[in-house]
Amino acid sequence: MADFLERIEIGNTGLLSSRLGIGSTFDASTAVIEDAFERGINYLYWGTVRQPDFARAMVNLSKHHRDELILSVQSYSQDPSSIEGEVEDALKTAGIENFDFLLLGNRNSALSGEYVELFERLRDRGLLRYMSLSSHNRPFLPSLLEDYEQDRSPFELLMLRYNPVHRGAETDVFPFIPKRKHPTIATYTSTRWGHLLDADKMPPGEVPLTARDCYRYALSNPAVDMVIAGPANGDQMEEALSALVAGPLEPDERARIERIGAHIYAQYAPQYPDAGDAEDVSSGHAAQ
Repeated sequence: MADFLERIEIGNTGLLSSRLGIGSTFDASTAVIEDAFERGINYLYWGTVRQPDFARAMVNLSKHHRDELILSVQSYSQDPSSIEGEVEDALKTAGIENFDFLLLGNRNSALSGEYVELFERLRDRGLLRYMSLSSHNRPFLPSLLEDYEQDRSPFELLMLRYNPVHRGAETDVFPFIPKRKHPTIATYTSTRWGHLLDADKMPPGEVPLTARDCYRYALSNPAVDMVIAGPANGDQMEEALSALVAGPLEPDERARIERIGAHIYAQYAPQYPDAGDAEDVSSGHAAQ
């Protein structure tokens, strides 16, 4: 999709989302988040760290715009029986009545049917509407893509790491996305924990990238539907929003960004590798 300002349907839900989502981990103010909504950003991700300003933005926006918002809550729980209480607590903490998505975080193998049963119970109670999943095991995701195409998967959105340093999804995931129908593909860690913005980590003679460059990089890949940003302040939110306006990268821009990504991968091994990353580092394969 060439126009980053166009909205996309998430999976087969009928929900239309901005191509940029905002995560709750960093401490952007309520006003910054509300302003981003007014400028078209409607996917809010109540993730690992749940800042009170983010909760206030969800409450304030939900009063008049709940039908336009897409709200997602994350659970890392490995015990399906604990998730119901976790979602109830999250709703109380956030001060809202329901979430659109339950995102099961860091899932690296097939899930038992207990998770689906739990989700269906929460859906029937009106607390959730849909399921999504994030994974650090890229080779696991093609099986979910195939299941979705065959109407066997409950996950309307899949989330994975992708940036100019970590490009393994280009071989492990993206070629397996069905053309007929597929879940929405969302990516995160666009700046590689800020390494792509760090002058000290650049190849000789290169200036660091901007966050705008990093978001444009991910969104310029035809396989990527959405990027999750984690702005900590208004300036960082402006950087993310400017990526949507700037649109896709030119080939020379992409080539430069990938050279920088390859250099960083070779010099700075990931602290939290995806499946396949450790092998790439040990064998010297850059930017995978």
